[in-house]
Amino acid sequence: MNDKRIKKIVIVGGGTAGWMTAAALAKAIDLRQCSVVLVESDDIGTIGVGEATIPTIHWFNAIIGLNEKEFMRETRATYKLGIEFQDWARPNHRYFHPFGRYGVPGDGVAFQHRWVKAQLEGFGENFEDYSLNTVAARTGKFSLPVADQRSLLSTLGYAYHFDASLYAKYLRTRVELAGVKRYEGTVAKIEQHPETGFVTALHTHRGEILSGDLFIDCTGIRALLIEGVLKTGFEDWSHWLPCDRAQAVPCERMGPPVPYTRSTAREAGWQWRIPLQHRTGNGYVYCSQFISDDEAAAVLLRNLDGPALADPRPIRFKAGRRRQAWNKNVIAIGLSSGFLEPLESTSIHLIQSGIAKLLSLFPDRDCDPFVVEQYNRVITDELAGIKDFLALHYHSTMNRTDPLWNYCRAMPLPDTLVYREQHFARAGRIVLATDELFKEASWFAVLLGQGHNPQNYNPLIDSIKSEDNFSYLRRVRESIHMAAAKMPDHLSFLA
Repeated sequence: MNDKRIKKIVIVGGGTAGWMTAAALAKAIDLRQCSVVLVESDDIGTIGVGEATIPTIHWFNAIIGLNEKEFMRETRATYKLGIEFQDWARPNHRYFHPFGRYGVPGDGVAFQHRWVKAQLEGFGENFEDYSLNTVAARTGKFSLPVADQRSLLSTLGYAYHFDASLYAKYLRTRVELAGVKRYEGTVAKIEQHPETGFVTALHTHRGEILSGDLFIDCTGIRALLIEGVLKTGFEDWSHWLPCDRAQAVPCERMGPPVPYTRSTAREAGWQWRIPLQHRTGNGYVYCSQFISDDEAAAVLLRNLDGPALADPRPIRFKAGRRRQAWNKNVIAIGLSSGFLEPLESTSIHLIQSGIAKLLSLFPDRDCDPFVVEQYNRVITDELAGIKDFLALHYHSTMNRTDPLWNYCRAMPLPDTLVYREQHFARAGRIVLATDELFKEASWFAVLLGQGHNPQNYNPLIDSIKSEDNFSYLRRVRESIHMAAAKMPDHLSFLA
């Protein structure tokens, strides 16, 4: 029998994407049977803004065997209960996208329909009072979720803020001990098979020749292999996600770190604030059509909580996706496969999602086209769902006259997003595909937060009398606020 098993894997590029990929492969593969090498250059910088995560990070850290306390210590991490959006729907307005569930355990009725019915019948309470994540975040509290589904704490969900460069270094140390070999250097030459076009070897500027059966492109926006060599093509989504630049700068931490990311809408984009143990990460994501790089840097520096610790660092990008994340024997993971701006902290998730799909569809040396097609299909579907979710934020604004926001309100939307919004407007229904990243609670929070108010609800809820529904919701609100009050504050929990 012809042995077509992959014997050599070459990861091109380090940073968060490269070392996460190496860590997962080192855990999943017997390195005595299949070698894994990584080549990177200290002279090539990384984007390095992926300091905020979403709860899927737990899956990745678990499969590579990280201890949470050690991980948080090594990466100077804090906890994250969600994202606060300031001035997005309209000026002087804020709302919260929580990672946990709404309502309390044991309610057999979909919370959003119960709440929509109450609102249409005159109930005036804020929907955010029905998320333990939101109430805890607003009051600076934190606790880990519990497994007991009878407890309110089981409705919590959380992720982390961490220093992405420290995370990559932490993973590198572990991975090199496990047997992955790192080569320092830039890629000077790339060899391809004359018939198949498969990449066969890389030459570094130091003269090393790194042959391989499978190549993982983690070179970021440069996309050295997937685009530079294979000319895969790029699908531009900037007509829906118009921001194409960012300025990033750390500043001194002022006061206790809050357990959430903050996103504040600005004239030509939005500003992030990510609290870590040792500093605060900040950035201004903007559209270069409406503000210059120097003006954006000045706006960012004027709106820091504390003294800047460096000069603003400019970053250029274009929203969209590679037409194939897997082409021949090259798989693009991270920013080389596409870029969706960090508004909902999806960058690190998309790295681990690409890794997970690679592990489940791991190929032989011939890279069966059916396997490649399935990988590209699921990656494309996932990115499309996230794209809709991000575009929802941009076009749903009111009382903003800045040119960027005028454009976003008027821009043609993806048909899939129009369909979702119409379902929610007509009956409070949230339409999701089976494997979408953002689930009902996330869409509910952002749709309502951005001013989409349903006109109706699932008629099955009419089996509940209005006064009974009102009383139930008041009891739930009280229970959630009492539970949040008993939680430790975030800084104490970190300590």
